[in-house]
Amino acid sequence: MASRGAGAGAAGPGGAARGPRCRDRDRDRSRRGRPGRGAAAAGRSRGRGRGRAGEPGALRGAAALSRGPVLTRPCRSAGDPAAPAEPSPGGGEGAAGAEARSDAGPDGSGETSGGAGNGPGGTAPRKRGRKSKAELLVLQLSRDLPCPAPEPLCVQKALDGSEAAEGLEAAPGRRPKRRAARVALLYLQELAEELTSAYQPPAPNEGAQEPEPERVQKKRRRKKEEETDSDDPAQDTDFVPSKEVLLQAEEEEGSDAALSEVSESELEPLRRHSMRTSSAGRSKPQCRGLAPNGFPNSVMVPVEKCSSITCSLREQKYSRWEFPDWIPLVHKWTCLSESEAAPYLPVEEKSPLFTIQREGIEDNGALYRLNRFNSLQPHEERRDVSFFVGGPVWAMEWCPTPEGSAAPQYVCLYCHKSMDETHSVAGLHRGPALLQLWSLGTLQQEGSADKAGLAYAVATNHGCVWDMKFCPSGAWEPPSTSRKHPQMSRLGLLAVAFSDGSVVLYALPHPGALQSCQRTQVQCTTTLQVGSIQAGSPSESGQCFSLSWMPSKPHHHLAAGFYDGTVAIWNLLTKSLLQRVCQPDGSLKLYPFQSFLAHDHAVRSIEWCKANSNFLVTAGNDRKIKFWDLRRLYEPINSIKRFLSTEVAWLLPYNGVTVAQDNCYASYGLCGIHYIDAGYLGFKAYFVAPRKGTVWSISGSDWLNTVAAGDITGELVAAVLPDLAINPLNVKRSSDRRFPVYKADLLPCGPTGPENGEQALPKTRLYSEMVAKAYIRFRDTDLRSFKNFSSREPMRRMHTQEVKAELSLDRLQLESLHKVRFSPNLDSQGWLLSGGQAGIVRAHCVVGLASGTDQQLLPQCRARFSSLYGAEPCSPGPAAASPLPAE
Repeated sequence: MASRGAGAGAAGPGGAARGPRCRDRDRDRSRRGRPGRGAAAAGRSRGRGRGRAGEPGALRGAAALSRGPVLTRPCRSAGDPAAPAEPSPGGGEGAAGAEARSDAGPDGSGETSGGAGNGPGGTAPRKRGRKSKAELLVLQLSRDLPCPAPEPLCVQKALDGSEAAEGLEAAPGRRPKRRAARVALLYLQELAEELTSAYQPPAPNEGAQEPEPERVQKKRRRKKEEETDSDDPAQDTDFVPSKEVLLQAEEEEGSDAALSEVSESELEPLRRHSMRTSSAGRSKPQCRGLAPNGFPNSVMVPVEKCSSITCSLREQKYSRWEFPDWIPLVHKWTCLSESEAAPYLPVEEKSPLFTIQREGIEDNGALYRLNRFNSLQPHEERRDVSFFVGGPVWAMEWCPTPEGSAAPQYVCLYCHKSMDETHSVAGLHRGPALLQLWSLGTLQQEGSADKAGLAYAVATNHGCVWDMKFCPSGAWEPPSTSRKHPQMSRLGLLAVAFSDGSVVLYALPHPGALQSCQRTQVQCTTTLQVGSIQAGSPSESGQCFSLSWMPSKPHHHLAAGFYDGTVAIWNLLTKSLLQRVCQPDGSLKLYPFQSFLAHDHAVRSIEWCKANSNFLVTAGNDRKIKFWDLRRLYEPINSIKRFLSTEVAWLLPYNGVTVAQDNCYASYGLCGIHYIDAGYLGFKAYFVAPRKGTVWSISGSDWLNTVAAGDITGELVAAVLPDLAINPLNVKRSSDRRFPVYKADLLPCGPTGPENGEQALPKTRLYSEMVAKAYIRFRDTDLRSFKNFSSREPMRRMHTQEVKAELSLDRLQLESLHKVRFSPNLDSQGWLLSGGQAGIVRAHCVVGLASGTDQQLLPQCRARFSSLYGAEPCSPGPAAASPLPAE
């Protein structure tokens, strides 16, 4: 209790000087909402419970220190900051009050109290939440921390030999060390070093002299300490270490420890300095000005980057030859007669009336009507292609070809039999269906385009088709491949999702091998079914709505999404008797090796990550988008509930997906196309393009870093994405990145020709009534150049459509677009295919987005392809591969 009286009473000069000081602190604390505390309790530390275990011993040492002869702190004059101090005539009691005041507890141990002043002037009330220097010193002693005594603190060593050897530690920041904060600062420093290590700062000029960073940091640190550690810097001069002490502490603890002692306010100048250094040393590309196509260079730089990344990754992930046993056989393909093929053909034999208006070309107002499976001659200048397939298009996919092959391009698609045909997503549906394979010729960015034609069609009885996907690589071989009878050269492997709940794989031959037979019925290669051998039923999970083929070789995994929210994954190369069953006709039936419930409702879209095959994304009717790691399927990586998604596209170089959405759950002004990060980078959603109606389909081009989407209003819009590896919040004027490809409008048409006025359109949902009184007008954009694009008529029309478009939902949306697909092949990159309710499929070439990188890659890939196949290409696989084994 004697120690408590020495700290709070009036004995000695120090106590006499402290009486008014305590009353000032009481008044100060009463204003802060802490009434009821006396002068002694007002100065106590609020953190007295932090070191209860080591408090008594440490305080006894402090009491011993206070009883010994102690010199006062050095007092600095105004002129000489380092002036020596004279011994104080006061006894040990006054010195004890100056260094550390203790407060005796129930067990006789002391507790610290605030206030470190010992002069006639005293100290001003401390800031809220800040401890005095004496309290910090006692707290360090109570925790048994090593505290080396700095030399400028002229304190006589009153401890024994071992304690004197350890000394008292005075941190540069004069605060107790916090392990969590220290670890966090070390982590931030390591992270900053990793981010800035790749960029070397520019060399300084020879004549310029820059201050040493260590001295600058020390000056800022000392200035900050003098401003924040005490209200009166003149009274706290003994707690300012000298340069020698700082150098010694830096040598002992290292640069990491020295940085960890700095507070957040002191780290802010360092962060700014490091940001300036990294930004100055980073070699940024020249993004100012305009590219030759009219787009800003900042828009075209990511396009060239994605082209290089796509080419290099395909060399690693793609294969020359896969699935050598799945070769099309002649005896499994049967040609159908006219009467046999009639149940599978679309009902409509003629297309609706339509006209095409091209930007920059005078319109002659001609109306076209195509017969079923016929096409228009490509335009000589714009090279756009149009053909009629017979019904509403709901599935479409390009056939992949090797880079540099210069081979003809094929497209496989499906359309409903009738224009008024609808199907319920609940339950299963079986019936005749027709898969159409169209040849578009050798599509190039230069030269004339070939006329599109139906190569052949495949008749099936599994119901309507909701999705189809080709094997990404290793399934194509040259049409001149010599194979022994009954084998035929293979065009590709096609997986089709049917409404009866099955997934069927077809090995498609080249059209020349079928001897000009257009309508055929083929026996499938493999049927994929959910369940197991003992409990396998197609009706177990409902209809199959989406497919995704594993993008990296050997492409042996195929994922599918079903009506009940199940995602099933098959191993196409499995030899397990529990997953592989040989049928009597020689085909296979496979069961999934992995199934999990991904959503509470139907899985609308599923997409595999092209950079890493361990990751998958699904979008369901429960309005959720989920990212999955196939190594830990017990929970998704990220689950986002925003709106009803219709389709997703995962471009190669990015850590997120581009999503098309239905407008039924979208907020006003937010319906359209969004980019959503998977959650690893933590970026917010990026609004790619606004749309007024439902966006039915979206597709992305890895070569062009561009996405295209078709909506219910009949507008096909494309958008060049920014570099989404960087936070897209800083992207400015995103409206300059998107452009319309074409716009389809439904206009009234009378017996004498076209009529003006939207009010003349019939309010009907029947195709026969609508086609008799209306026609479709296609307004195409000149995609060869984007110069002065913001002031051109298609751009102004698109902006008007985004703001003031009106939807007429009480009639048949004959102009709506259901499917959009970018070509994945290097030889036909930039070609965009679209089809919708009218059954008219159109192909456009976005010539203006071609970059210099693409023009360099194409000759290199063609030379590589020629070196692999030679003048007379042969099959990359064995010439006489055996057919599928029969049971």
